[in-house]
Amino acid sequence: AKVFWFSTTELKHLALGALLVMGVGLFFIHQIASNIQELMTTEILVILAIVFTLSFLLHELAHKISAQRFGLWAEFRLTMQGALITLLSMLLPIKIISPGAVMIAGPMTKESAGKTGLAGPLTNIILSTVCTIIAVTTQNTFLWIIAYINALIALFNLIPFGIMDGLKVFWWNKMVWAIAFGASLPLT
Repeated sequence: AKVFWFSTTELKHLALGALLVMGVGLFFIHQIASNIQELMTTEILVILAIVFTLSFLLHELAHKISAQRFGLWAEFRLTMQGALITLLSMLLPIKIISPGAVMIAGPMTKESAGKTGLAGPLTNIILSTVCTIIAVTTQNTFLWIIAYINALIALFNLIPFGIMDGLKVFWWNKMVWAIAFGASLPLT
């Protein structure tokens, strides 16, 4: 049995989701880096928007891989509401990145739901931590921004509310949720 696979539909949805996220990323990066003159070149802004998009994609792929390791069907799907919110947030001061999510089907336990929910934010916490360590030692502003982006993605997704990853983790194991949420806070 295939453990990790993509359908043609999923690849199309991931591509469209990535384009929406990149659009938000360009506006967001410009917003947070506008006071750092050396980061305001077009090349740097585009590279940071690509990194922003990759951080989103790695987050979603972590959910997918985790769910599939539990033997569940898991594919990324755009949602109309999420895509519209993401598109609108390009123009708004507050950026919301939610073009879709990994849809999961099959028999889930509280534990498999919690671990699958944790996989995305944990990926961003690890990326943020690694970038922070390297940024501290090299004083690289570019890496500070990548660390900050990943910390924000983790922190936002760990909010224990509604369909957020944080609620699935919280229902499964409050201590694990507290550790993950606590780890993402100082990184922001």
